[in-house]
Amino acid sequence: MVLLLFVDLDPDLAALRPLGGFFALRTTGGRRPPLPTLERVYEEGASDGSGHSITFRVNKVVNALRAPEVRIGASVAHQGLAARLWSTALGCAALYERVPDLDPRLLHWDPDGTAPDDLWLTALRPLPADVETLTDVVLTAHLRPLTDLLHTRHRLAEGLLWGNAASALTGAARQLDGWARAHGRTDVGERARELTAGLLAHPLLAGTGTLTGTAFRRRSCCLYYRVPGGGVCGDCCFLRTPRSSPRASSG
Repeated sequence: MVLLLFVDLDPDLAALRPLGGFFALRTTGGRRPPLPTLERVYEEGASDGSGHSITFRVNKVVNALRAPEVRIGASVAHQGLAARLWSTALGCAALYERVPDLDPRLLHWDPDGTAPDDLWLTALRPLPADVETLTDVVLTAHLRPLTDLLHTRHRLAEGLLWGNAASALTGAARQLDGWARAHGRTDVGERARELTAGLLAHPLLAGTGTLTGTAFRRRSCCLYYRVPGGGVCGDCCFLRTPRSSPRASSG
């Protein structure tokens, strides 16, 4: 008999904290932090040439990495935010069997924060922990507008960006599975793996890579290898760092 330790969302989402910074989510109990909502970020970025918070974040990443191209910083920034959103949602689904409503109007983001991205949720509204809900609260509400924005603004290939999204999802699932094994919570690991497989079947993510157990091999490259001192990521389509490849840079 499996004992379910968490059956509903607690106000502080405390169960996520042991999983690390990519999973933890600040909750404000209705107070609005002095940060833009992600709804505002997506709207501003799509409505004019400056991009406001998105442009600021991309430039911050470019400077931190000493990236030779803005496109590299845009890709890394995209994957960082995707990882935060997937980790929080999948972590709640696996641990609580509930998902918080991550409506962009409720979720505030600090574009000047360090990595992992700093997120604040102003209202805790529990939703069912199923593939359809996770698709709605992460893929549709956030990753579609974010991907469209960075594709348009920085000429990043859509295949690269959806590969980033799949990589972020499977990375969150691996960390959850490792935590579950270490703490004797096989139920948590099983839920994370099942939900991840279901999400990867979505048309936007299908074909982005191959999932074997918890190991993922993507079919695109996030461009991180082009950062000074960088190399290929563990799930990269390349087995070794390319010397120079225009095809690789396009995703």
